[in-house]
Amino acid sequence: VDAQKVGSADLIFVNGLTFEGWITELIENSGTKAKTVTITDGITPISSSVYENAYDPHAWMDVSLGLRYIDNIKNALVELDPDNASFYEKNHESYASKLKELDRYIENKIKAIPESKRLLVTSHDAFKYYGKRYGLRVEGVMGISTESEAQTKDMLRVVDAIKKSGVPAIFIESTINPKIIQQIAKDNNVKIGGKLYADSIGPKGSTGHSYYDMLKHNTDVIYAALTSADGIDLSGEGESSNK
Repeated sequence: VDAQKVGSADLIFVNGLTFEGWITELIENSGTKAKTVTITDGITPISSSVYENAYDPHAWMDVSLGLRYIDNIKNALVELDPDNASFYEKNHESYASKLKELDRYIENKIKAIPESKRLLVTSHDAFKYYGKRYGLRVEGVMGISTESEAQTKDMLRVVDAIKKSGVPAIFIESTINPKIIQQIAKDNNVKIGGKLYADSIGPKGSTGHSYYDMLKHNTDVIYAALTSADGIDLSGEGESSNK
């Protein structure tokens, strides 16, 4: 984020829940007069299982909570620009309808996965809200932060879950080095079910280039892999950063 752009902004949105640990200092140093709005206000967060008084910031993975995000965004825009309130209200109504439809779509897709196979194994712990909302057990090799390192106990926990459930596939993430997941898949004779978007939407032209599209993409990939007899080997799509 460009400090100059922050300084000249009229309104700043942050996710909160410690997702942007760096941005508070940036805002303070920019000299901006913009109002900062935390778009997770009103959401009951999932507490971190590791750090006291810390929370899982990935609330957007639950589309029913995504509706609260857009409520907060719309309200902030109306307050900033009341002359165009009807414009923001109309767009909000249209998008909220689209997200409610997506929420139902995801729920129905996950319900169609055999219950014993409703286990989502990913690189890091970004899918707890998704799992809680839609009925998936979630196991991340690393913690909430992409800066975390996998510990031996985490590897053993994940491997144990894979063996007990018999899931045919586990998943890499678009912004995280896939090597650990690829190694777990190889060692346990399961497939890489595909690439999921978690901390960022996909690039323009990808199947996850918007909030709506990233969650639909994730759901379709999860459904296809976990309902397949032997998973879907997409291990060649593992190119990513080494975050």
